[in-house]
Amino acid sequence: MFTKDIGIDLGTATVLVYVRGKGIVLKEPSVVAVNTDTGAIKAVGKPAQTMLGRTPENIMAIRPLRDGVISRYDVTMVMIREFLRRALGNTLLKPRVIICIPSGITEVEARAVLDAAKQAGAARVHLIEEPVAAAIGAGIDINRANGNMVVDIGGGTTDIAVISLGGVVVSDSVKIAGDKFDDAIIRYMRQQHNILIGERTAEAIKIRIGAVYSHPEQQFMQVKGRCLIQGLPRVVNIGSYEIMHALTPPISEVIDAICDVIERTPPGLIGDIMNNGIVMTGGGSLLYGFDRLIEHVTNIPTRVAPKAVSCVAMGTGIALESYDLFSENEVYVTAVRSPRQAQ
Repeated sequence: MFTKDIGIDLGTATVLVYVRGKGIVLKEPSVVAVNTDTGAIKAVGKPAQTMLGRTPENIMAIRPLRDGVISRYDVTMVMIREFLRRALGNTLLKPRVIICIPSGITEVEARAVLDAAKQAGAARVHLIEEPVAAAIGAGIDINRANGNMVVDIGGGTTDIAVISLGGVVVSDSVKIAGDKFDDAIIRYMRQQHNILIGERTAEAIKIRIGAVYSHPEQQFMQVKGRCLIQGLPRVVNIGSYEIMHALTPPISEVIDAICDVIERTPPGLIGDIMNNGIVMTGGGSLLYGFDRLIEHVTNIPTRVAPKAVSCVAMGTGIALESYDLFSENEVYVTAVRSPRQAQ
């Protein structure tokens, strides 16, 4: 083999890189620190994440991807190039790359991802829809004439899809996911406790005591922030029931999107989904009780996939095995083309 094949889960919050033959070799935050005076890149990934909210005026820690799409093309290109370098080391060989994209992305947004990867040093680039990669990574055989429903909750988007014969039959992509959950927690803390917290604190609250279904026993956490009345540091004790209340608005939108996809699913596939259940992937699926809530609302058995956070990257890695089947002019691809798509 004279080239390297790489799969990239280009997430709004986290980037995972899969190298063919090695597995997932890199997991880094999608953050870049930039000197606003010179335009120079100061840090990429974890070092840049530690700078969020802690930089001087001339240093800006930014996330170049928002809601699942590129918001800063130049910074995204640098970020991809750096992650490719870390994954491959110093090599003259240009890799062939497959990148995951949200199912609702436009052709213009897809082209931006393709161009950024090529500018970053990829020899060839193809795209795969996130719910398809998530299904493959979760161990679902998408080639069968059997309906499977996947809900992938990432940092910027929630992708919902019904998959059969290797293709997406019905799908939706909503820009409600991990970032919006964090925003809801920040807003709740400001409105109910008159305390201002940052993104990293909100994410820590979400991970430790975040819930969308009642715990048998309420969980608590001490939260540090700045009092909006006195302007001084303040510590408050927050319970998981409060966070469940704070997350209700964005969670309701996700549930509505799932129900909408089910309503649009052909009747012939509904029975398959009832038998196979709904599979959840992505970091957002790890919120306590999310699977139970979806099952309660839809009456469809729901489970969280093993290694939910890395399912998309793993699916991309498996798709690399079929890289030679992809044609040069494809913009949108799935790991296995269905007869309907090939026409």
